[in-house]
Amino acid sequence: MFESLQDGLNQALKTLRGKARLTEANMRDGLQLVEQSLLEADVSYSVVKDFMGAVSARAMGEKVLLSLNPTQQLIAIVHEELIRLLGPVDTALHLKPDDVTVFMMCGLQGSGKTTTCGKLARLLMSQNIKPLLVAADLQRPAAIEQLHVLGEQLGVPVYSESGAKDPVKVCRNAVAKAKQEAAQVVILDTAGRLAIDQELMDELRKIDNRVQPDQVYLVVDGMTGQDAVNSAKSFNEALELNGVIMTKLDGDARGGALLSVKHVTGVPVKFIGTGEHLDSLEVFRPEGMAGRILGQGDVLQLVDEARKVVDEKEQAELERKMREGEIGLDDFKKQLESFAQPGLLQRMMSLMPGMGELNKMMQSEDTEGGVKQMIGIINSMTPDERRNPKVIEPSRRNRIARGAGVPAQEVNQLVKQFETFKPIMQAMSGKGMGDRMKMMNQLKDSGMLNPGAQGPKLKQSTGKRLSNKQKQKLKKEKERLMRKKKRESRKK
Repeated sequence: MFESLQDGLNQALKTLRGKARLTEANMRDGLQLVEQSLLEADVSYSVVKDFMGAVSARAMGEKVLLSLNPTQQLIAIVHEELIRLLGPVDTALHLKPDDVTVFMMCGLQGSGKTTTCGKLARLLMSQNIKPLLVAADLQRPAAIEQLHVLGEQLGVPVYSESGAKDPVKVCRNAVAKAKQEAAQVVILDTAGRLAIDQELMDELRKIDNRVQPDQVYLVVDGMTGQDAVNSAKSFNEALELNGVIMTKLDGDARGGALLSVKHVTGVPVKFIGTGEHLDSLEVFRPEGMAGRILGQGDVLQLVDEARKVVDEKEQAELERKMREGEIGLDDFKKQLESFAQPGLLQRMMSLMPGMGELNKMMQSEDTEGGVKQMIGIINSMTPDERRNPKVIEPSRRNRIARGAGVPAQEVNQLVKQFETFKPIMQAMSGKGMGDRMKMMNQLKDSGMLNPGAQGPKLKQSTGKRLSNKQKQKLKKEKERLMRKKKRESRKK
């Protein structure tokens, strides 16, 4: 997320760190690089002008230039101004205590509107709020079908009317149905178009006027840059939006739309979509996003991500084992399985302070494939070997390697990694998130987490995605080689 913007800003700040003394002249040069980074990230020119005016006014003062660490002061100023630019945002949902709350979702086709309806329903369910999804996009039968599929996946009821022509009637009937079934929130998936037109706006205004939703959210594709900002402006003029939900930010290396939309439209970003999975919707927090943009991480969001995959009872038992030094490879495997969800490891690394470089390294390698391989090796061990890996001598190692379909040195590597991290995990037990972050940063600084160190070894990527046919071919080739090795070993 926002890789080019992060790189540009970090490069600008690095030029200032290398100066023996900061003057007005070299500070101006550094600020010019910051401005260039924002423009290259497709941030609106008016936004860049306002942002740089505020940063420059504060950065050129004597208090900063004559301070002991002016570069750190500049980073603090940029951080504060980013928060000001992105916020403030009211993250509360403002649900009615004794009645149904209606959310109206609108947006252009391809923005991810219907999927976002499902993601929002899942987010509400995680807070013990009962939602009802409403298929009010009568222009596209595929959208109605997609919403039903999402509802089935989530276990959320979906209201639709076969052959309906009037979206207003569908929405009003759905609200009545929600009251009967004691649903707390109704999510209206309204019609979209490939572009903004009068017919679309008239239909949305009718729903807005006659159903009177409590909140109106616009779903926009963050990867469309300033087009997303222009769409938000047009929709807001027609409907008076309560917030924007920006999708596909996991694929947006620039971030210009996110930094521009609040300033240009006056409408805050309320949620952000950070992946294809239904749990990839985050409540937007300007402080956390400003930290991510500057490579300082977002610890609060990191805690939220961890809560999604960690069972509290299991974690308490793991903490006890870590404290008492009883942790074994079975516990290690459980942790690996928890974090083996597609994209989760990279997402969490991007949220950890100071882990930007390591995250880039992980993205260039098949991290998830490496984790699955480690799980396969542990599965090939006996219960005694998992409890005490020190009993794994050469003959056991070769048996485990054959069972997992990997070279014997991979088994050695896994055991070494576990023995290296075991005392680290023991030292982390009982510590809070802040102390654990410090320890992770110390490990990073020591080189423990670098490629080639005794830390996690990641399987190298081929640089391309293999088709199912190619995967089957590789599997057969691997099995043929294994059979050949067995025949050769018998001859010996």
